[in-house]
Amino acid sequence: MTDRLTAPRLPEWLETQLPDDRYLVEVEPGLRMHVMEQGHGRPVVLIHGNPTWGYLYRKVVAELSEDPVRLIMPDLVGLGFSDRPGSSSDHTLSNHSRWLSSAMTQLRVAGAVVVVQDWGGAIGIHTAMQTPGLMSGLVALNTILGAPKPGFTPTRFHRVMKSFGGNVLNTFGWPHRHLNFAQGGEEPMPRSVQKAYNYPLSRTRGGNAAVLALARMVPDSLDHASVAPLREVEQTVEAFDGPSAIVWGSRDPVLGRVLRRIARQLPQAGITETDGGHFLQEQRPVEIAAAIRAVVARS
Repeated sequence: MTDRLTAPRLPEWLETQLPDDRYLVEVEPGLRMHVMEQGHGRPVVLIHGNPTWGYLYRKVVAELSEDPVRLIMPDLVGLGFSDRPGSSSDHTLSNHSRWLSSAMTQLRVAGAVVVVQDWGGAIGIHTAMQTPGLMSGLVALNTILGAPKPGFTPTRFHRVMKSFGGNVLNTFGWPHRHLNFAQGGEEPMPRSVQKAYNYPLSRTRGGNAAVLALARMVPDSLDHASVAPLREVEQTVEAFDGPSAIVWGSRDPVLGRVLRRIARQLPQAGITETDGGHFLQEQRPVEIAAAIRAVVARS
């Protein structure tokens, strides 16, 4: 077992919403990843995307609090309470999967059910490629698990991030201060929840640099640096024959229409389609917990 470094202290209003077991793991010299854990048993690794952190899964964790599972919630490097890398150019799919693989290896995680959302999908699968024995089951939530096809058009959001992202982030605090827009017009996200998502990004200078960098990791052409590793991810997913499940938010304005493609990639997966938005964990934790239980039981 790796040496677990002390996690940063948090204000009480936030600390009380998180698992008691929080720590840092050095994933390369001078770069530490913040990890939260709860429970014991079969490992379940819950991987968030952009611009969130492990807090995203707190309701799912609460639903699973009586289950015999070891719930592991890492913050991707650059987000949450993980360290910020030296340069925005360090944010590549290959680097993120290497950092996460380092953490999972040090924590001796094996035979895990991997739960992925947003960029956590590609990063999680690419991590499993580099970490033999890590993944025994998969639960996919509103994510992308492959490369774009010829003739694709980037979303408006990603076109804006490519051209004007720095100005948009600095002037309007988009997207981390406006997460409601991704929820499909259902119930508004409480201000206290938005505050929790924004807190780790606002507490350090340049704290939101990863938000822009991860947005720019999304391919805008077939020559983009993310395309090759995304093709590897797609091949891995399509070859995966372990138990899997899909829980989807059809009101997601960014990825809501991608369900059909994910279902083709995971034909063995049970599908739960909901009217939730992009941050499905906030709206449908019961359905997500049920899918995790089903995959754990079969893995």
